[in-house]
Amino acid sequence: MDRTMGLLEGQMTGTLGREIISTRQEKLAELARIEPKRVLTTLAHHIDEVWLREAYRRTRKDGAVGIDGVTAAQYEAELEANLASLLERFKSGRYRAPAVRRVHIPKPGKAKKTRPIGIPTLEDKVLQRAVLMVLEPIYEQDFLDGSYGFRPGRSAHQVYVPTSFRGYLPRTCSKAMAAAWTRAGHHAPSHA
Repeated sequence: MDRTMGLLEGQMTGTLGREIISTRQEKLAELARIEPKRVLTTLAHHIDEVWLREAYRRTRKDGAVGIDGVTAAQYEAELEANLASLLERFKSGRYRAPAVRRVHIPKPGKAKKTRPIGIPTLEDKVLQRAVLMVLEPIYEQDFLDGSYGFRPGRSAHQVYVPTSFRGYLPRTCSKAMAAAWTRAGHHAPSHA
């Protein structure tokens, strides 16, 4: 089957699907940028099979399995059917996020201490990623250029702290932040 025929039948190649998603995200970002006061009352229509396929591609496949025990390889064996089912349940309002598998992992440096983490199912991770892909270009417009935390392509580690503030920063932070500051090679003054 040639590429044109595949497009007519709704089958997207990987690169073309990514381009379509990128273009649609740019349109969402532009709408949010030019009309910041506009209330977007519905966004679910943006999520379709192409969107879910790209969300699946962007989802980490090597993580622990969720409560259903389904691996990425098992999900991918029937990928198109699984994504079609997920989309139908999402669009009809029948989708309910499954329970999250609770696992306790050891706390570093603390014998016999653990912290709980939740592991969602792969399918739930895919839908979460799809929703993120809709919301991120919209909310990204509200951030100031100097904001770094939890943003695409940015990290709190990229923040430039002027030398004149470096001596004061740990005093305004928690002990954990001061410890992290010290581990990063900065002098943390004592809190006398």
